[in-house]
Amino acid sequence: MNSSAKILITGDFCPNGRIVDLINKEYYSKIFNNFLPLLNAHDLNITNLECPLYSGQTPILKSGPNLKSEPKSIELLKFGNFHLVTLANNHIMDHGADGLSSTLDICNNNNIFTVGAGINFEETQKVFYQTINCIKIAIVNFAENEFSTSDGYQPGANPLNPVQNYYSINSARNNADFVLVIIHGGHEYYQLPSPRMQQHYRFFIDAGADAIIGHHTHCYSGYELYKSKPIFYSLGNFLFDNKNHIDDMWNYGFAVSLEFSSNGKFNFNLHPYVQSGIIPGIFLLNKNKLEEFKEKINNLNHQIASPDILQNEFLKLIKKRERAYMSYIEPIGNRYMLALQDSGLLPFLYSKKKRRTLLNIIRCESHRDILIKLLKEKDNENSNSPQ
Repeated sequence: MNSSAKILITGDFCPNGRIVDLINKEYYSKIFNNFLPLLNAHDLNITNLECPLYSGQTPILKSGPNLKSEPKSIELLKFGNFHLVTLANNHIMDHGADGLSSTLDICNNNNIFTVGAGINFEETQKVFYQTINCIKIAIVNFAENEFSTSDGYQPGANPLNPVQNYYSINSARNNADFVLVIIHGGHEYYQLPSPRMQQHYRFFIDAGADAIIGHHTHCYSGYELYKSKPIFYSLGNFLFDNKNHIDDMWNYGFAVSLEFSSNGKFNFNLHPYVQSGIIPGIFLLNKNKLEEFKEKINNLNHQIASPDILQNEFLKLIKKRERAYMSYIEPIGNRYMLALQDSGLLPFLYSKKKRRTLLNIIRCESHRDILIKLLKEKDNENSNSPQ
């Protein structure tokens, strides 16, 4: 007799802003609204926990914000019938080892599984297995390398490393009926994958994955079928309140429902929603918004299917963000001096030769290995010095 396993995967979950007040009042149904029946209709619900659950204050030194949510937020996950949280993301280590340990303990004490991060490198790489109706599912989780990922010597998130990731996926392939790979990465506020991302994600299908799910970009992307297997490049935010975003790409996303069958087949459905707009919480799209979503996702899928379009759109992104990235490597950060450079009144302080050297150091894997190690050591030295 044919049986099936139904899994629902959602994007970035960071219960903050107006959601905190609703959690404190235990208004959980006002957060999930008409999305809740979907959560109750699946055998395994997964979300990306984009922050540590932690009451302390031990922020690490990093670029970007240090996120966290109070331990009581676990009650919202429980009410939503979530069974598993992915932790391989760029914020899980925002409050160091204490923040991660707190998160792992809270989830464990509340019967919510975790994958993608751990107190040592071996723990970060563990594959999560779940058997549903005699169907064994493997879930592999990793993230692009930022301040949260482990390099093998400290707690953290499972890093994107195609060689290591290949072996994890291959091992999962040999021990499960279906393999789901969940990746945290991509370019923020950009609704397409880069050509490099597409190449890597397709490689993970070749390595043995049956489906790829991506998130991190704070906006949804399109998807494609590669060798008849789906790659969803970004689901967008699932629950992430931000007072600066009320009705833009930040507020829209979709969940993916995967149904695996014991006969070896599976299918998927998309469930688009709006989150934390004028009203805090998650709401499935109404008819008009749903038609807009379908038109947009079809357009994104069309671009993803064309290598030339995908490359051209990425070149446009590079041009759009040129000034920001060039300012990172210039030895000045004053906006007035940058404006003078833009106008041509002040030359770039790095010569063409120096920029070529930087290009080579960053592009070449061997040079980059040394540069990353040196910068990390210098950052650790500065961290231990008086500020």
